[in-house]
Amino acid sequence: MTSERSVPDSANPDVVLVGGGIMSATLAELLQIVAPDWSVAVFESGSVVAGESSGPWNNAGTGHAALCELNYTPAGPDGRVDPAKAVTINEQFQISRQFWSHLVRRGMTGSPKDFITPVPHLSFVTGEDGRAYMRNRHAALAAQPLFEGLQYTESHDRMAEWLPLVMAGREPEQIVAATRSDAGTDVNFGALTRLMLDDVSTRGVNVYLDQRVDSLEKETDGRWKVTVRDTVSGERVTVRTRFVFVGAGGGALPLLQKADIPEIRGFGGFPVSGMFLRSRSPELVARHQAKVYGQAAVGAPPMSVPHLDLRLIDGEYALLFGPYAGFSPKFLKAGSMFDLPKSVKPNNLGSMLGVARTELALTKYLVGEVLQSRSARHRTLQGFVPTAEQRDWDMVTAGQRVQVIKQDPTSGKGVLQFGTELIVGEDGSIAGLLGASPGASTAVSAMLTLLERCFPQRIDAWRPLLQEAIPSYGHPLNGDPALLAQVREDTMQTLELNG
Repeated sequence: MTSERSVPDSANPDVVLVGGGIMSATLAELLQIVAPDWSVAVFESGSVVAGESSGPWNNAGTGHAALCELNYTPAGPDGRVDPAKAVTINEQFQISRQFWSHLVRRGMTGSPKDFITPVPHLSFVTGEDGRAYMRNRHAALAAQPLFEGLQYTESHDRMAEWLPLVMAGREPEQIVAATRSDAGTDVNFGALTRLMLDDVSTRGVNVYLDQRVDSLEKETDGRWKVTVRDTVSGERVTVRTRFVFVGAGGGALPLLQKADIPEIRGFGGFPVSGMFLRSRSPELVARHQAKVYGQAAVGAPPMSVPHLDLRLIDGEYALLFGPYAGFSPKFLKAGSMFDLPKSVKPNNLGSMLGVARTELALTKYLVGEVLQSRSARHRTLQGFVPTAEQRDWDMVTAGQRVQVIKQDPTSGKGVLQFGTELIVGEDGSIAGLLGASPGASTAVSAMLTLLERCFPQRIDAWRPLLQEAIPSYGHPLNGDPALLAQVREDTMQTLELNG
């Protein structure tokens, strides 16, 4: 990567991207398609890119397509499952796959296996209620073209073939049910981020490391003054730009607050830390060639959904089980213990206090998670993998997630949102992304939305260029089986997902 530490005083790029993660890398690549003549600068506060939430050990890396994640298919009071959110997320992931395929064809990487590999995605439940839910979920999803080929079983024998590690040692009379999709993938978003930033740096984008953006100030001519501090020398410089994207993960909220745009008022952040149990045992890896998601405990938040994932990171296979949630006031893994208190402002105090009152169950859950002993965490694993032995697993600290707190437009009360939120200034000169999952998997869709909202006067001229890279852009795949079949075949071949 053509990366630099020092920033020249004369740097006045057309676009400034704050943060060297998957979002900024994606937007940089999109801008190379629609506006290759624009000058772009990326400022990353760390010594490497993708060091926070985009890092492979800092996230589950599932490649969220809603094939296995049960929290995307809620059941109503009558037991019927609504597939709408799952369909939306799968559509967004198909957009990502098309864009990555375009980059591969353009020569971004020697082999797409450097960042994406095929891995079956499964859902697994126990008990009568779980089985009834899974039947309804399968019926709802199987009717959707995007979920064609989703298999269902209640057979212990079939599940022993699909999930030998999960089924070993399980009581034969236990009620179980599972679905399986062979269309799943494992994505190393850290590797993908590095590949994309390497690619754009060869095309003129300047990527600066160890450079923290301390403030954003709107000037009278409409440009943004960006104050950048060298985290090694302490030296400060200012650059001026006509467009800023704040894609700094948990660091986005404080910067958008410093920019003092009206659109950020009322927003707060609730930081959640996480941990995973990891096994590098070749024997265990050989017995679990899949990603499998279960159900969260009754009353537990979506972030607590247990899953056992096969991961391929830098050529090494491992299993991750979790997540085990926790609490830290830091907004970034390398952040400050004062991040949360500093983010409380007069304009979001009501939202923050409202969530504090309504989310007592979440607070209790997080406290319980923090106080868990290693043996208690191992017992949770054994609920998923009955034969698990403690010596085969070690603990990995994941990245920080800052969940969005916002005002409910109806009640005016603060609500905690488990998702992402794109904040766009009124004149379109600044935007930022808040929140977490499904995040990285839907980065391309999120950044396309940014282009549409920030550059409405240009998007019609850009549309043909975007459709060349993303054939389904503007055309929902779930309603067009012919286009869906073409997109699937093209992306599977280009991304080498046929096995």
